[in-house]
Amino acid sequence: MASASRLREPSEPVVLHARAMDNLRFIRETMERSAVFTAVPGWGTVAIGAAAFPAAWIASRQTTAELWLTTWLVTAFVAVLIGAATTANKLQGVEKSQFFRPLRNFAFGLAPPLATGAVLTLALYRMGRVDALAGMWLLTYGSGIVTGGSFSVRAVPLMGLCFMGLGGIALFVPAGWEDAWLAAGFGLLHIIFGLIIARKHGG
Repeated sequence: MASASRLREPSEPVVLHARAMDNLRFIRETMERSAVFTAVPGWGTVAIGAAAFPAAWIASRQTTAELWLTTWLVTAFVAVLIGAATTANKLQGVEKSQFFRPLRNFAFGLAPPLATGAVLTLALYRMGRVDALAGMWLLTYGSGIVTGGSFSVRAVPLMGLCFMGLGGIALFVPAGWEDAWLAAGFGLLHIIFGLIIARKHGG
């Protein structure tokens, strides 16, 4: 009659295999949670910044609030296209699963402040407070970059803090300098930090 220990032997490799798979799953999930989103496009960010300067020049020459707002909204749409295209280009040849969770976290952190900015844009426009839009845009965009950038490289949340600081100042200075503030933020800050990201983390 076989001993009880011999009867248990065939099940031991199965138990060890299941334990090894659990350990591998835990390691993979831990790495995904701790991964940072490094696919922020450096040169794409520079291009977005470069687009802000002609936009500021064009917007400053508009004669109505509607045309001024339209100029900047079109620029924002162009910036989104540039960002999407350059991010996709940077991710080419990279294991997509490596960036899925960080990219999702980045997007979820960025979306609520941007949605808030969209609602406030409509509200301020209806109240006739177009002069407050520049500071509000810089502030909400910056807060979105900070929250989304907590899952990215250090330069990204730092850029967001700079946007927030600039937006806070813009909200409390006399009206008439909106385009200059937007050029300084969406133009100059994007170019500076885009160059930093491109140099340290690739284009």
